[in-house]
Amino acid sequence: MKPSSLCLIAAMFAGAATVPTAMAASAPSALTIDAVNAAGKTAAAPAKPAKGAKAGKVAAPALLRAQVLLDRARFSSGEIDAASGSNMRLALAGFQKKAGLEPSGTLDEATWAALNADQADALVSYTLTDADVAGPFEAIPESMAEKAKLATLGYSSALEALGEKFHLSPTLLARLNPGKDAGRAGETIVVPNVLDIEPLPKAAKIVVDRSDRSLTLLDADGKVLAQFPASTGSAHDPLPIGTWKVNGVARHPVYHYNPKLFWDASPGDKKAKLPAGPNNPVGVAWVDLSKDHYGIHGTPLPASIGKTQSHGCIRLTNWDVSTLTESVGYGTEVLLQE
Repeated sequence: MKPSSLCLIAAMFAGAATVPTAMAASAPSALTIDAVNAAGKTAAAPAKPAKGAKAGKVAAPALLRAQVLLDRARFSSGEIDAASGSNMRLALAGFQKKAGLEPSGTLDEATWAALNADQADALVSYTLTDADVAGPFEAIPESMAEKAKLATLGYSSALEALGEKFHLSPTLLARLNPGKDAGRAGETIVVPNVLDIEPLPKAAKIVVDRSDRSLTLLDADGKVLAQFPASTGSAHDPLPIGTWKVNGVARHPVYHYNPKLFWDASPGDKKAKLPAGPNNPVGVAWVDLSKDHYGIHGTPLPASIGKTQSHGCIRLTNWDVSTLTESVGYGTEVLLQE
């Protein structure tokens, strides 16, 4: 069960950008902890967009609180970014359907009422630990050959590591914490409240739907346990439609790169063994499928999920695939559908 699949995307050949640990000071942001935690709590009067915003647009504090509550409810919008987009609409529609609401994919009063069943704050204060800033942090090279020379494909910065830990983009993390130093233990920062959520129960079935780029976990009665946005193949390497099963789960896998498996491999590429780490091409976990060379896995580029194509495999954010591995194991049914 070694990851050597048709799973890379063109963007994956680029190394992760190094992000400075110091979060730049900026003009006062509407995304204060108080504004976000209050947004949408009165269903009849959801937060309004800033003056001059387009009609029907939801304000960033409300979007951010909704994304955090959806993440806590296991309806992931992928990388939390306080913006509306296809992954956000997918998460809302899935949550609405489970709640017995019209799956419109929009934040209406009934949806806020259902989301507000979770009374937890969306944003909380967090004090950086020694482990958070210990690293080592190292820029990730572009070529597979250079990646193979590293001892680990770890994070390029403390800011990137914290973004993955708290399920949000490093850009948004910096916006929430102007002037803070993400590389200093003892620094107190504001983060999404997504830690310490109850683990998922065991799933009986995984359903991957190419039409809306989603992965859904179901229990034995067909009840939805979780939903994640996914990247699900391309015209060159389509999703292998059919019913398969999970052969096993590998956490922190080494990746065996074989350019012969990729139609868009760079000229001169040779086979390479890439070390484990969050910036490994398959991320922090590999769920092996009974279809040869195919699996469900993470990615070093969480913002790409649901936005770009893959080489046939199913890609999730690193945190979503970690959640998935809590719930599935050998023999779990996997339905890949149009």
